[in-house]
Amino acid sequence: MSVIGAMLVDGPKAVGKTATASRIARTVVRMDTDRAARAALDAYPEQLFASPGPILFDEWQETPELWNLVRRAVDDRSDKGLFLLTGSARPRDDARMHSGAGRIGLLRMRPMSLFESGHSTGDVSFAALMKGEDPSGRPADLSVPDIIERMVIGGWPALLGQSEREARSWISDYLRTVAEIDVPGLGPRRNPGNVMRLLAALGRATGTPAKRTTLAAEVGARHGPIAAETLSNYLDALDRLMLIEPLSAWRPHMRSRSRLRASGVQHFVDPSIGISALGIGSQELLTDLEAAGLHFESLVTRDLRTYSQSLNATLSSWRDSQTGAEVDAIVELPDGSWAAFEIKMGEAAADAAASSLLAFANKVDTSRHGEPSALVVVTAGRFVYRRPDGVVVVPITALGP
Repeated sequence: MSVIGAMLVDGPKAVGKTATASRIARTVVRMDTDRAARAALDAYPEQLFASPGPILFDEWQETPELWNLVRRAVDDRSDKGLFLLTGSARPRDDARMHSGAGRIGLLRMRPMSLFESGHSTGDVSFAALMKGEDPSGRPADLSVPDIIERMVIGGWPALLGQSEREARSWISDYLRTVAEIDVPGLGPRRNPGNVMRLLAALGRATGTPAKRTTLAAEVGARHGPIAAETLSNYLDALDRLMLIEPLSAWRPHMRSRSRLRASGVQHFVDPSIGISALGIGSQELLTDLEAAGLHFESLVTRDLRTYSQSLNATLSSWRDSQTGAEVDAIVELPDGSWAAFEIKMGEAAADAAASSLLAFANKVDTSRHGEPSALVVVTAGRFVYRRPDGVVVVPITALGP
């Protein structure tokens, strides 16, 4: 806010956007519930901009015309930190909005990382890892069952201190609201039952390249696959609600001739969404550690996104379509430096994960991409260390910004 006139804070519902922005704002205008404010927007919009600033316009997407008015107000006043906008859905495509480039900055807010919720010590700095520094520190005292419970509960501020049973009830209601109100409210009528089946199908596909043909068949169930266009509309709605965040495919220059996957890897913005959609909890995950490992990958991906955000980094994944070799996350910084992360819930898998990272790094054309800043295995384990081969092993409960 010190360098730009307005800030848009977006993200899914219930991640704390309004509560956080309200700490900074001097005036809060709730566009979804304040009828007087909406009437003023139609009749005399200048009134909305006369209050002490910074002014927060909460759920601004309910009145998309507000975007252009904020943009114009920033131009007219030529000052910084004037306005905040918060929203939990992107406007429809037919909303006529001009670019806010140079006037309205963007900050994505997600459910809390383990460091934010108090379940990671944060002793190992993600930023320091990206500089190639040696890690040191201790993880939080969480066992694998404890971490699985955190996956089920998720990073929702409303669930801090709540039990798994209470959290499962809350998230189930959250998804029901998404299916019955939020998704249908974004456009043409959509079947809530289909939305719930899609959420479950995406939950089963967590950590994998979700095939659209498979998703269409699972949503249609006994009635047969839904139409490709219908599936695209459902996925678009979940994207507008910022509930899904697939990892795009990284396609670097390689030393060998490889056919690289172009499709992304499915992840929800929080692992609890997919787990809840499947109707399971920590007990079921403890009896199926392979599935638990995929949801653990989603948990770590959420935290990596959060820690990398202040560095303006991008996240992607890599897979060789010929050999099946893959790397769970590639983090790239604006200066071109990069690091590769393998995510394994079990400590015993660190050796195989390290070998996989080294083999991958050896295939990348470093004359074009440079040497990796770090090769990291993130686990649910107990120890932080750098291996003799240079690969770093870090428990997720020790990682922080």
